[in-house]
Formats: sequence, C-alpha cells, structure tokens
Amino acid sequence: MNNSSIYKQTIQNLGTLRLNQMELHLEEVAGDVGTKNLSFTEGLLKLTNYEVDFKEQSAAQSTIHAAAFPFVKTLSDFDFSFQPSVSEAQMQEFCTLGFMEKAENIVFLGSSGVGKTHLATSIGVAAAKHHNITYFIKCSDLLQQLKKAKLENRLEARLKHFNHYKLLIIDEIGYLPIDKEDSNLFFQLIDMRYEKKSTILTTNINFGDWDSVFYDAVVADAILNRVLHHSHVVSITGKSYRLKDFEQEEPSP
Repeated sequence: MNNSSIYKQTIQNLGTLRLNQMELHLEEVAGDVGTKNLSFTEGLLKLTNYEVDFKEQSAAQSTIHAAAFPFVKTLSDFDFSFQPSVSEAQMQEFCTLGFMEKAENIVFLGSSGVGKTHLATSIGVAAAKHHNITYFIKCSDLLQQLKKAKLENRLEARLKHFNHYKLLIIDEIGYLPIDKEDSNLFFQLIDMRYEKKSTILTTNINFGDWDSVFYDAVVADAILNRVLHHSHVVSITGKSYRLKDFEQEEPSP
C-alpha cells in the first residue's frame, strides 16, 4: 500500500471513529513530523491533544447549557470597583471550587440589583466548566415544581432530582411569600443536601427576618441552621447595577 493509500485509509478510519479533530489536523501534524523533527510519538500526542481539547470544551459547553443559567457571565464581567464591598480575591477563591469539595454553601445577601445573581452564576459557570453537574433555578420556580410533584405523588423523585446536582443555585429567596407547605418542601430539599452537596443561595432578606418569609418560625430556623452551618456569607452593600446603567444612559443637563 503506497503512502497516498495509507493516508486516505487513515482519514477514513478517523472519520469512522468520529475522531473529527484528529482527522482535521492529520495533514498538519504529519507535516510537522516530516519537517520539524517531531517523533512519531510526539506527533501522535499533538494529534490526540486536538481531539481531547475539543471534547473537553464541548463537554463543558454542554454542562453550562444544561445548568439553565439566566445568562453566562464570569468574574471578569463583574465591576468590582463599583461594588467594593465584594472581595475579588474571595470570589476567585470560590471559583477554584474548594467549597464544593467540603460540601459548603455560599449565601449572597443584599438588596435587589447589587450583583448577587451575577456572582452566583459566575461560580456556577466555573463549576460547570469543570464538569460538575450544576443547576440554576429561582426559588419560586423550585417551589412550584416541588408542589406540583407532591400533588402528582412524585415528590420523592423530584427531591432526588434536585439533590443529585453537585451544585444547586437557588436564586431570589424571599422575593415572594412562602406558605407553610412550600416552607416544608424547601426544608426537605435543604435537609437532603445538608453536608453532602453544595448550594448557593441569593436573598434580599436578613437572616433575622427569615421568620417573616417562611410561614413557620421553627421551619425557618431549621432551614437557616442547615444553610449557614458550613457556609460562606457574602453581604453586598452598595448601589444597584441597574441604577448604574440608568445613570450612565441619562443625558447630561
């Protein structure tokens, strides 16, 4: 078999095996082996690196897409100079995901528009990029799903569904009232994840006022005890990003 036939057969084999990146870069790497004194092993390593890098990027994008983030933003998109109460070093540390290894939680506390959701999402994106199954959901949507599942006698399955995520982000706790049934459902999920999986929560309600959000003060305390034990609390003070953008758009007098 001559060199041309060997090359064509190799291309065909790579296509059959769906090694598309290796197929795409075969000619390039073969040229490097011939002209840049790369050994066969070095060339094979370079060729397989193309395939591995592409598959890892594709897997990360799939995990990010499955997480249902409201937007995909990273810490580089966050204006720390506008929100000096937030430690950039601490946020960078969170993105190393050490808190997940310890099954710790993060709570972002602050008024509307200060960047809680952006920061929570940034950490979630970092987790997803490292192939950790992650999910983002607003608290009201979460409770609606759990209540519906209970009515359909599949609550246990739905709780297990939300519990299987290595990182669960629950956004906007306290923006809408939570009745007694919802409080109990929320407690069951938090209790199931307690000391096993990490949860990020965002809220505009001070912890001392959670009794006013959850119907039952005893349940509220039980939820808080599990959320705050092994947790990092990030209190954000400052102006709203939405007001900042509005001020920038206002015409000068």
